[in-house]
Amino acid sequence: MHSDPSDAIDRMNRFVQRMNEVERDLTAPYVAPKDAATLILVDRTGRVPKVLLGKRHARHKFMPGKFVFPGGRVDPADGRMSVARSLNPEAQANLMKRVSRASPRRAQALALAAVRETFEETGLVLGIPVPDVPTVPKGPWTAFAQAKILPDLADLHFIGRAITPPGRVRRFDTRFFTLDASAIAQRIEGMTGPDAELVELDMSAVTGVMLEELDARIADGFGHDLPVPFYRMPRGRFMREML
Repeated sequence: MHSDPSDAIDRMNRFVQRMNEVERDLTAPYVAPKDAATLILVDRTGRVPKVLLGKRHARHKFMPGKFVFPGGRVDPADGRMSVARSLNPEAQANLMKRVSRASPRRAQALALAAVRETFEETGLVLGIPVPDVPTVPKGPWTAFAQAKILPDLADLHFIGRAITPPGRVRRFDTRFFTLDASAIAQRIEGMTGPDAELVELDMSAVTGVMLEELDARIADGFGHDLPVPFYRMPRGRFMREML
């Protein structure tokens, strides 16, 4: 059942207010944002759902010490990786909105980047077993081939997009995805620790906002056809649009 429209407006105003209240240094020269992807992995096996967060090292230039979802920049290899099942058509269409040179391949690469980054940072192999795996790009994707697992994008939900404000040293155009923890096909040990990208709560504003967006989306039925919130800062103030 869908929530009351007035509740949705209240949520929208609250989310935007939270984003604008964050103190930030926006004095750096302009840099174009890089494509990035993040995954909110949800474990619903207990009475209270849990999400996977990790703490970034203090030495990182981008959000040091913050608790974040696994994620990072899109790699060229992500566009060449095979999948067991493709993105839901609605999710694919939303990923191609407000994008220059949009294509199904680029949309799929964004989703695969979230899966790959989660593996690199946590050792979790997300996908389904297959009898034969085609040739995969060198690098992290070889672990999927060795395990005879291919990413399954059909159940991946695209729930939000946010662009780092102008004036930051590093900027990302990040797509937020969510997936149930039942998609974990294998766990490779030794991927996390003192020198890993994620070492295990000081959350960034966008992390907290996207958790609230996920909660609101579930309340609205959690369908692929729901509009996707897009946060950006065109004139010094964050705004929330719907894709």
